[in-house]
Formats: sequence, structure tokens, C-alpha cells
Amino acid sequence: MNLLRLLRTHLAPYRTWLVAIVALQFVSTAAMLYLPSLNADIIDRGVAVGDTDEIVRLGVVMLAISLAQIVCSVAAVACSARTAMSFGRDLRAAVFHRVGSFSNREIGQFGTPSLITRGTNDVQQVQMLTLMACTLGATVPIMMVGGIVMAMREDLGLSWLLAIVVPALFVSVGLVVSQMVPNFRLVQTRIDEVNRVLREQISGIRVVRAFVREPYETERFARANDGLTEVSVRAGRWLATMFPLVMLVVNVSSVAVIWYGGHRVNDGEMQVGALTAFLSYLMQILMSVMMGTFMLMMVPRSAVCADRITEVLATRSSVVPPTDGVTDPAALTGRGQLDLEGVSFTYPGAESPVLSDVSFGARPGQTVAIIGSTGSGKSTLVGLVPRLFDATAGTVRVDGVDVRDLDPELLWSRIGLVPQKAFLFSGTVRSNLLHGKPDATEDELWHALEVAQARDFVEQMPEGLDTPVSQGGTTVSGGQRQRLAIARALIRRPEIYLFDDSFSALDLSTDARLRAALRPETRDATVVVVAQRVSTIRDADLILVLEDGRIVARGTHEELLADDSTYQEIVASQQLAEEAA
Repeated sequence: MNLLRLLRTHLAPYRTWLVAIVALQFVSTAAMLYLPSLNADIIDRGVAVGDTDEIVRLGVVMLAISLAQIVCSVAAVACSARTAMSFGRDLRAAVFHRVGSFSNREIGQFGTPSLITRGTNDVQQVQMLTLMACTLGATVPIMMVGGIVMAMREDLGLSWLLAIVVPALFVSVGLVVSQMVPNFRLVQTRIDEVNRVLREQISGIRVVRAFVREPYETERFARANDGLTEVSVRAGRWLATMFPLVMLVVNVSSVAVIWYGGHRVNDGEMQVGALTAFLSYLMQILMSVMMGTFMLMMVPRSAVCADRITEVLATRSSVVPPTDGVTDPAALTGRGQLDLEGVSFTYPGAESPVLSDVSFGARPGQTVAIIGSTGSGKSTLVGLVPRLFDATAGTVRVDGVDVRDLDPELLWSRIGLVPQKAFLFSGTVRSNLLHGKPDATEDELWHALEVAQARDFVEQMPEGLDTPVSQGGTTVSGGQRQRLAIARALIRRPEIYLFDDSFSALDLSTDARLRAALRPETRDATVVVVAQRVSTIRDADLILVLEDGRIVARGTHEELLADDSTYQEIVASQQLAEEAA
């Protein structure tokens, strides 16, 4: 069972704490079980005969045992909380580091929302079960077995009640739990549905308003919300029946003990103190059954969460760092030389490859542009260089060394990537730029912004470089976000620049100024540009025309314009679009 395996693996470092918890719970529960017996002695040996000294002596013993029980109980709970929280911390860290090692293939396989849920909510569910298990795991069986033994020690004549009451409570609580578990599972499914609909509506609010779909979306949310309400009410009804049912069993059993015990006391077969002690032990037994039941209620949901967590932890990245990779920069003879030989790539489960037999080379000081229709594999091709995923065939080399033989840190240090979807982290403009070079000076930051044509709007911001930026960069426009991402790559001054359609949100004049400013900055570096606009790449030293994952033509702008029909169609379509505009 994945839940047990997960607990065994990640609780192993806390064996000492677990032993201490069990020891403390044993002492605490033993003291709790001994108190009713002492109370019976006070009644039978002190109160009955009027022996004040005996009452005081036993009272002092009871007080001392009660204090010891309280101290051990508090210490056990504190140790349990510390162990459970540490377990949750370690488990979250394990999931985080595993996800951090994933390539784009594994990220796409699980999905970003699912990975976030597995690393937060799923871990929390397992952590809560661990806390309950540490708090009650030893107490429940000790109290149940000890309570039965101590009750029988007080009076065997009433022991037959235990054989009836305890199974009756198990059956009644088990019946309720058997109905609650599937309902709570369905509640989680309905919550996911409500979250999905709500997320879609918030994200697509402009589309909803543009097409006047508010009534339809309101009805769709109402259906999801009503479904959740219905299941929640059904689960709540079963939950509401548990406490009255348990109290019914407890009260009936108490009445039975007092009834039959009273007759035994009247017949002289039992002492009054023994009757009160037996009743106390019966309550302790029933409470232990209830606590154990509540703990077991969490197991099914935690087991599902453990399966999801284990699935992440058991998944190995398809991009595996080399065991004996090149780590010395001196071993790389070139300065940004890039070569792709016979490269092909196929996504898992795809019927056909995204890239097929792609070969080209790029040298320092050279700009290679890639253009093609949507879905032709341009971004996938760029992603192979920094090993966002590995080629399924062929070789990608940087400075003459296969990227699969390079230490990841060394490879990434030589690459400046500006992704197709520019992403900014929550923080400030400065903190986002420092992702490219943590020790960058103030002058380097402003210089990179100036080259990226971002200095003007950053200077106009209220706090300049220290202006807050929201997650994803939603507080700036798309063009500003792209220019800040370009500045972040420029600060690094890498040997290879990868611009994955990084100029699409810029107007033509800003695009031209940016490319002119980039030229002297990237004079000694290798530049690979993916673009949709011909105007962005017309000055490139080599243009590759990609179609259905294959390079169908290559050459300069003038050569392709004269010889290649595909490139001619792209140019003609953009000219017509500009004329129409």
C-alpha cells in the first residue's frame, strides 16, 4: 500500500521521536486507566468506613498521577505535532525537488494544476493522518485493551456487557462511515468541478462578456454548485447521525451498567466504588472506539492522496543528468558553437514526430532564424538546446559536446533563453532581472533595460527598478513583459541566445530599434531566433523554413525569396496583411 510505504520511508528519520511518543502515550494512558481504580478505592476504603486519612492519602496519589498524566499527554501531543509537521515538510520538499527535476514532458504529463495540488493539499491530507496516528495510534489500542482488562478486574459479572456494547458501537459507527466515505470522495470530485468552472469563467471573463454568455455561464456554475451542495448535504446528514448514534450506544450501555450493577451492589456481589470504576472503564473503551473510528475515517482519502504523491515521486525525468558529465568550462573549445545533426523528436503517445531529421549549425557571431507555420515545431526545436526535453533521435551539440554529456549547470550557464510566453516572477523589476545574473550591478541592469528598449517605461514606474511586479507579470503589458524577459537574458551575457518568438508583442518600430540595439551586444555570441514576422528575421545570416517538423528550405532572405515557394507564400501573406491593415 502506497500510504504505508510513504509513511515508512519518510518517517524513518524520526524513529526516536516515534519511540518517545509511544512511551509517553503508554504512561499517559496507563495513568488514565489507573485513576478510576483509585477512585473506587477512595469510595470503598475511605468514604464507606469514614477513614479521612485514607481518603487524603489516595487523593494525593490520584493528584500526582493526574499531574503525571497531564504532563505526559501534553508532551506526547507536542512530539506528535513536531513529528507530523516535520514529515509534511520533508514530503513537500521531496515532491518539490522531484518536480524540479522534471522535463517539459513530465510537466505536461501531470499538468501544472495537478502538480500544485499534489504538493500542497495531498501532502496536507497525509500529514493530518500522520498527526492523528501519532496522537492516537498508541492511545487507542492501549485504552481499549487496558480498559477491558481493568473493567474485568473490577467485576467479572458485568463483563458480558462489554461483549455486547463494544461490537454494537463498532457496527453502528462502521455503518455510518461506510456511507460517509464514498460521499466524501464524491464531494472532492464536485469541488474539483466547481473550481474548474470558476477558474474558466474568471480567466475567460472577457470572452464571456464579448459573446453575451453570462446567463449560460451562470447556469453552468449553478449546476456545478448545486451538485456540490447536494452531495455535501448528503454527507453531512450521515455525519450528523454519527454523534447521536454513538451517544445512544453510550447512554444505553451506561444505563445497563447502572441497572445490572445496582442489582449486584444490592446483592452484595459488588462494591459501589467498583461500579463507578466499571462505568468509567466502559466510557474509556467506548471513547477509544470512537477515536479509532475517526482516525480510520481519514485513511481512504489519505490513501488516495498518497497514491498521487507516490506517482510523482516514482516518476523519473526523461532528461537525465549525466553521471560523469563535463563540468569544466575549459573542456569546451568553442564559444557558443551549436550543431544539430539528424534531430528528431516525438511526444509520448503521438502518432507522428514533431521534428524529423533536422540538421543545421550556428557559429559565434552568426544569427540563425527559424520561421514556419503554427505547429511546425519551432519552439520544440529551440527547447532541445537547453534540454527542456531530449531529442528522441539525433544529436544536439554545444561547443562540440553532446548536451546529454554536459553538466546541466554548465549547459544552462552558456544559454540565455527568452521563452515564447514571457514569464515574470512575483517581486520587483530588479528581482526579475537578477534571475539572469544575481550579482549584476545597477549599471548592468539599466544597460540591459536600455538595450531591450525597456528603460523608458521602467524609469516612468513609481519606484523604478523596485516597482512591484505581480506573478506572471500581469501588471505590465505583453510587450513590456517581453522586453523585461529579453533584458533578463541580456544581463547574463551568454554564449548562445535563444529567442523563441520573443518579439511578437512588439510594434514594428520597437522591434526594429531592439534588433538594432541587440546587434552589437550579441556580436560575439550565437543567436537563434524563432519568429513569425519576416521583418524580424530578414537580416539573419541563415533562415530555416520549417514545415511539418522538417527543414524544407534554408538560405538568406534574398535567396529564399528568389527560390523557395513556402517562404514566398509567408512573405506574400504578411505583405497582404499589412496592406489590408
